[in-house]
Amino acid sequence: MFKIMIVEDDPKIADLLLSSILKYGYDVVRVKDFQQVFEEFQQVKPELVLLDVNLPSYDGYYWCRQIRRISTCPVLFISAREGEMDQIMALENGGDDYITKPFHSGVVLAKIHSHLRRAYGEYAARREEPVIELEGLTLYPERLELQLGQSMVTLTKKESDIIESLMERYPRVASREALLEKLWDPQAFVDENTLNVNITRVRKKFQELGIEEAVLTVRGSGYKLNITWTEDSQ
Repeated sequence: MFKIMIVEDDPKIADLLLSSILKYGYDVVRVKDFQQVFEEFQQVKPELVLLDVNLPSYDGYYWCRQIRRISTCPVLFISAREGEMDQIMALENGGDDYITKPFHSGVVLAKIHSHLRRAYGEYAARREEPVIELEGLTLYPERLELQLGQSMVTLTKKESDIIESLMERYPRVASREALLEKLWDPQAFVDENTLNVNITRVRKKFQELGIEEAVLTVRGSGYKLNITWTEDSQ
């Protein structure tokens, strides 16, 4: 049974969504503490999230970015905002779809079913999950997980992208320019230190797996993997 999390601060709309979705046999969790959305997401581990844009304290864009740190599950925004820029913001912050209020419950349910089918159902079943392996180290880009032996760590999307680039380029160097292009929009201004910060985070994730000095800095060029682990590690 798929689990769906509703993040909507209007009680009437939340109740409408809850009752409609329950009729179709889904397991539904409704968030009521809007300062603990990410914490509840971690506990519930839903397969899909319905997320309002206008929320107390932090907006839906913020919470979607937090979710994307650890999950690639479908996130469907629901909002009274109809502007083109609002829909662009939703997609750029990690959303998969945008539903405007007022909405017909049948449309919402159809979109839920469609996204679940794409993420976990017939379409997903027809393709193999991408897996990148190197000397016993395994990266699951869609799960945002890195595994060595019996140990596994959860990654953010950018950490996963960096590790993927390093593993695919090994034993060659992944240039700073290539990493910046992969991680950020080429049109966006990215501070030089931003990549350094993300590399530091990647090194910490390797350390959590018991791997030291996994990422070497190549001056004037970029970064490369340094295999200091063995296939039978852990």
